[in-house]
Amino acid sequence: MVALGGAYWRLWISSALSNLADGVFKVGLPLVAVGLTRSPALIAGLTLALTLPWLLFALPAGALADRLDRRRAMIGANLARAVLLAALALTVSLGVGSIWVLYVIAFAVGATETIYDTCAQSIVPQLVGREQLPRANGRLFAAELTANEFAGPPLAGFLVAAGAFTAFITPAGLWVAALGALLLVRGSFRLPRERPATLRADIAEGVRFVVRDPVLRMIAVMVGVFNFADKAVFAVLVLYAVGPGSAMGLSEQAFGFLLTAIAAGGLVGSLAAGWAERVLGRRWALGLGFTASALMLGFPALTTNPFLIGAAFLLGGIGTMVVNVVLVSLRQQLAPDRLLGRVNSVHRLFAWGTMPLGAVAGGLLAQWFGLPATFAVMGLLTLVLLPGLRVVTARAQVVVK
Repeated sequence: MVALGGAYWRLWISSALSNLADGVFKVGLPLVAVGLTRSPALIAGLTLALTLPWLLFALPAGALADRLDRRRAMIGANLARAVLLAALALTVSLGVGSIWVLYVIAFAVGATETIYDTCAQSIVPQLVGREQLPRANGRLFAAELTANEFAGPPLAGFLVAAGAFTAFITPAGLWVAALGALLLVRGSFRLPRERPATLRADIAEGVRFVVRDPVLRMIAVMVGVFNFADKAVFAVLVLYAVGPGSAMGLSEQAFGFLLTAIAAGGLVGSLAAGWAERVLGRRWALGLGFTASALMLGFPALTTNPFLIGAAFLLGGIGTMVVNVVLVSLRQQLAPDRLLGRVNSVHRLFAWGTMPLGAVAGGLLAQWFGLPATFAVMGLLTLVLLPGLRVVTARAQVVVK
């Protein structure tokens, strides 16, 4: 087995630190906000603010990822996020924080994330061979999920209990540490360009490539629908789970531990995805993955028992990560290096641009019909994706371009 190399592992360390910061911030943000408002719409609006930049800036971020040195762009994005969180920590320490301040910072952090994540996914094929992509992506996702969803949520719960300042200054420090690891990745990661072109022309080329490829197009649609359902559920889950007036009655710390079940499953799924695709085949691996994800989203409608919900979250974490590894590796194999940033960004526009819409839908459905109805609808919506696997698995052999 060919080694992945030192540069890859330094990227791996940076990714783990960065995603730990993400996990602390994204879970800590609504926990702090619950102390400011109990409105489902306003709480869900934080997820809208955090994810809306993917709808607005995904395409320019992809074009920039194919124009700039990808490593340097990631460094700049992490530096910006650290400064934003330090400013937020200072604001709350002075007692002038409000729900609207949280909205502004969430939107700004989400904007920097479009650059970081697009470049991070596009730089991997520059560090390892394409035949190593499933293994490299699996290990990256294992680190990301462990940090973002396994370590981050419980850490966020304890940090929020210690105070809002601590909850926000900690991810700022973690992003600085991630920046330091990136500085140790040597080399240039700016691709040569055959001819000059405008940013608009670059974006149009990336859009055409994805829209004309049936597999890439279907991947974007399927992931977009799932992310819509996922954000609808998790944008309001804190209201179902946390506080004496909630259905589950959990503390902030217990809620953080409940979410770690998803991360634990994600860790298993990231390491088992390559095996699942080889043994079960791509269609069965993806089909079981989407089915487990649907169970995760819909199960809280059936019970308030945290142990049963935790078990569903564990299975859903496994399934979601198997789907992620298989589909991301497939996308990286189908797209040429010079277009990979734009292909990733077009995918994110369709796939991640639905997240703010899902957050809004989740808040409104919960407001009008109640939280259990929201969970049930989104679980069923995920099952609707299964017929699309015929298109995604149509190519038994991927032709590397």
